[in-house]
Amino acid sequence: MVVDSFLLGWLQLVPVIGAVVLLFVHREGAAWLIALGCVGIEMALAWRLLLLFDTTRSGWQWYSRVPVNDWLVQVSGADGITVFFVLLTAFLSLLVLFYGGRVRRFQPLPRFFAVVLACEGALMGQFAALDLLWFVLMATIHTLCIGFLFITWSLSSDERIAIHRYFQYMGTSLLLLFAATLMLGWNHAEQSGNWSFDLLQVAGDDRSPYLQGVIFYLLFYGLAIRVPLFPLHGWLPQVMEHGTVASAMVLLLGLKTGIYGMLRFLIPLFPDAVWQWREYVIVIATLGIFYSALLALVQKNLRKLLAYAVVSHTGILVIGLFSLHPHAFQGSVMLTGSFGLAISTLMLMAGIVHQRTRTMAMERLGGLSTPLPLVSVAFLVAGLSVVGMPGTPGFDAVHLLLEAAIDRFGALVTVLAALGNVAAAACLLWAFQRAFLAAPLFVNPQSPPLARATRTETGLALLLIAVQLAFGFHTDPWLGLVKKASHTLAEPYMERGERP
Repeated sequence: MVVDSFLLGWLQLVPVIGAVVLLFVHREGAAWLIALGCVGIEMALAWRLLLLFDTTRSGWQWYSRVPVNDWLVQVSGADGITVFFVLLTAFLSLLVLFYGGRVRRFQPLPRFFAVVLACEGALMGQFAALDLLWFVLMATIHTLCIGFLFITWSLSSDERIAIHRYFQYMGTSLLLLFAATLMLGWNHAEQSGNWSFDLLQVAGDDRSPYLQGVIFYLLFYGLAIRVPLFPLHGWLPQVMEHGTVASAMVLLLGLKTGIYGMLRFLIPLFPDAVWQWREYVIVIATLGIFYSALLALVQKNLRKLLAYAVVSHTGILVIGLFSLHPHAFQGSVMLTGSFGLAISTLMLMAGIVHQRTRTMAMERLGGLSTPLPLVSVAFLVAGLSVVGMPGTPGFDAVHLLLEAAIDRFGALVTVLAALGNVAAAACLLWAFQRAFLAAPLFVNPQSPPLARATRTETGLALLLIAVQLAFGFHTDPWLGLVKKASHTLAEPYMERGERP
């Protein structure tokens, strides 16, 4: 079929068309139909991509090159990792649409839906890109869309500082990524006479150790800010506390574009620099696990607690990536998906709680399991998924990461990563106990009883519980999906020995 030949193109184009159309729509009913139609088509295309993907083949499927001008070419292709991230993007975008469409503050709805669809299109562009410049351009659009969500629909009167911090960090990230991209293209032009940022073309270029080290640092730090990795996480707690809306954080943190960028460009393009600096990255990631977990335990605001929990568990992901082992790459992709679902669930459930209580102060929360039973269960399941409990998608992923880490680095790093995971998980379970089970410390007797969950909120919680449990009990197809791509990524590093 012609549609099947251009699946990646349609995945990028459909949300953009929908966003443009919504700019001229003013009626909420029509906006709902257009937005639902677009995300429905995206889900269908993502599933079609999954069903047609040949897991027995190595290399890129649906490869295409579309020249935009002399120096910019849209190069697209898919491996198992791409398909995994595309499907996750389509699903989380659908959740954001249903959540945001039922929240009164997201007015006017046509404009909100347009921004969500534009963000989805930019994310699809990043995950399909095999050209580093195109990836960075899509990351720029994604950053602007999230920033617009923060500016327009923030939940706090103190959002100005948080928004400034967000743009400072993300602007720095984009500058680093653009600088690395230009140096990569310049090096290719020096050797071939033509500028190119195509992964397949620049992969074979000769690069001096100095140049490779400089580009590695620029790319690594630019992507680490977006992950976010300690100590480049300073923007996240403030944005979570003052400038956040649940839908923006799902699109920003539920889809780890920084982790994907490391998998797609950093690790395959710079094997010597990655191998040389892996131990330093592991040390930074390990310190970040414990530092962020300790900060999470002393937070009095639920959103800030979740922010530090995200930073802590990001360290575990980075340890997996820089173990440079095929099992670690499989586990990292799986854990990214697991964290994406878990983080999104925590953010959306916290958003539902905020709609009723108008506060995220831990001392003012409590006893919410009675009016919001399924919301509390969804929050608990997400927290257990982050812990890596059996039956959740985090279990197999964490197991693969720890297995690879002990092969590469021995027992010390592995034990520290496991202890850090427990410490970070403790804060999430404490937050669940404090917000949903314990009695509130401060009660206003004049406050009306909290309204029970609506049908949409109940359906959203049930869907997230079901998807996480289904993903957790049935991981084999997803491991098989990313197996070939993971082994391809690990090939340059397996020749260097099992341990450094």
